Amino acid sequence: MCFAMFFSTVKVQAGGVSSPVPIYPENELLNLIEENRHLERVKADNCQLVEDIVARATRINLPAYEFLYGDMLAWGVCVAQDVELGLYYMENAAHQGLPVALEQLGRYYSRGTFVQQDKERAIPYFREAASMGNLDARIQLAELLLRDYGSPLDYEDAYRWLYNSVTPDSLKHKRIARLRQSLERRMPDNIIARAKRRTTFW
Repeated sequence: MCFAMFFSTVKVQAGGVSSPVPIYPENELLNLIEENRHLERVKADNCQLVEDIVARATRINLPAYEFLYGDMLAWGVCVAQDVELGLYYMENAAHQGLPVALEQLGRYYSRGTFVQQDKERAIPYFREAASMGNLDARIQLAELLLRDYGSPLDYEDAYRWLYNSVTPDSLKHKRIARLRQSLERRMPDNIIARAKRRTTFW
């Protein structure tokens, strides 16, 4: 099984033997997922890593690979499309605390992608991912709260997470500022002050 940990099986094609493609290190895969380039990468590698991805998702239960395999199944990338099974693996990744899995499932429920649209059901996914630092989840959670989904009790946490968010993206920075201002109009001054208060200094 050691050989599968580093290289995919070399495949014989009509033009000869293809070069082995190294399996993605988990940190690289997480970066690809966060940039939404993971499915493109699998296709760009001519689907050579499917067996390795499946093994890591189904036997070792690595959350990043469970998410990748789930997304491949949901969209039919390099495997036969099976949306239900794909969502199962994405849920597994989310239950293991993978923020991007939580955010994507929240987005699917919020938009009605593959599942019945249910914005209230999206909120716990966004909230959990937001608490773990996922910026997209923080933004989407605040947007839903401002559209009167969820509970006003969540305003303080949503505001705190936005207030402490850091991004080099100027558009997201402005979006966060607008969301904070909108939340401030719904929050008492003492709650805003508490949300801004730092709990640690180093």
